[in-house]
Amino acid sequence: MLKAFKQHIEKSFPELLNNHFIIACSGGLDSVVLSTLCQQAGLQFSIAHCNFRLRGVESDGDELFVQEFAKNLNKTIYLTHFDTLGYVNQHKVSVQMGARELRYTWFEQLLKENSIAYLLTAHHANDNLETFIINLSRGTGIEGLTGIPSKINYLRRPLLPFTRQELEDFAQSLDLNWREDASNADTKYLRNKIRLEIVPNLNELHSTFFDNFKNTIAYLSQTEQIASAYLQKLKKDIFIEKEGRITISIQNLKELKPLNTYLHGLFGAYGFKELDNLEALLTGMSGKQLLSATHILVKNRDSLVLSELIKNDENDSSFLITEEMVTIEFPLPLKFSTVTERSDNTEKVIFVQKNTLKYPLEIRKWKNGDYFYPIGLNRKKKLSKFFKDEKVDVLAKEEKWLLCSNEQIVWVVGMRADHRFRVVDTEHEILKIEFK
Repeated sequence: MLKAFKQHIEKSFPELLNNHFIIACSGGLDSVVLSTLCQQAGLQFSIAHCNFRLRGVESDGDELFVQEFAKNLNKTIYLTHFDTLGYVNQHKVSVQMGARELRYTWFEQLLKENSIAYLLTAHHANDNLETFIINLSRGTGIEGLTGIPSKINYLRRPLLPFTRQELEDFAQSLDLNWREDASNADTKYLRNKIRLEIVPNLNELHSTFFDNFKNTIAYLSQTEQIASAYLQKLKKDIFIEKEGRITISIQNLKELKPLNTYLHGLFGAYGFKELDNLEALLTGMSGKQLLSATHILVKNRDSLVLSELIKNDENDSSFLITEEMVTIEFPLPLKFSTVTERSDNTEKVIFVQKNTLKYPLEIRKWKNGDYFYPIGLNRKKKLSKFFKDEKVDVLAKEEKWLLCSNEQIVWVVGMRADHRFRVVDTEHEILKIEFK
């Protein structure tokens, strides 16, 4: 196995030959074998271990084992401890997800602090198969059937061509010790159930099942690369980017067949996974919107407008409004119309001098330090003071939205407009903005 591993590193991971890297080591079979192989291959590395404090003395035993293991290899070791359950309760995520977020955040910090470019994990062919089956059972496109990537950002996974049986054979040949996590035998976890009950049955189907699977993964990956290259070329042709927004002709989209497949390929990367909603947006009313975790997609007459959600320091979203938009529904319902006459501003309707606005407009939550010029007052006032004077309580204050132009507040929506954007010349266009 050592010979095959060296050849794999030389062919697929030449960047590891002359660069110091870190190996994430739990003390289990996989990471012990990876560390040993790297040691015998003469590579330069350190070891990192996370104690998640989830299994009491067992977790502490893992830590002591890895410390001794690193000492025997004469390698630097980085250790950290996490209050995993506290993090899980605070962030309302699963234990598995919480542990993942904690360790990868620490890995990134560790690499940055030590000016190290790469971190290796010990994922192997069995992990790849389990991930394939999990994604298949949940429903996925081709990208979900290409397995775990061997390289992504700073991560490197050089054991993916090797099965767990090969790792065990190598470890036993050197009489290596490793730690066993008792939870790996609990079939209440989906991955364990697949590992212990499904994969053995698949292996019985064909004597070369794993080799066949690895070949299939390779073919699917190559097909996915071809499809991705074509979609990128298509995006260059029909995704028109200007001033931080992307405009896509709906007619161009409708000409693509099969439409659902193209919509998934073109918009899936932006977090839009519901194909029925994407199709409905093409024929929906102007102003209709879809929202993902990272982007907003808006129907604007005969086009779709794609914008990234901007996060401010308060971790609230910022939404951009183009001059062509006449209505929006999210994050709050607003209607924009050009009129020839104005009336008095109210809490729900304001009139502004349109030529004073700089597009795109922005909707965001308020934050400390914000100020505006309340209409009729014509002098600066901090929003915090304005809310206090208006007797807006703490909870209600956090729900307030601002409509802004070029970082200046145009309207504290539902409350007061800004004096600087008032209508002073009815000869010019007047914009009426309604909070529906």
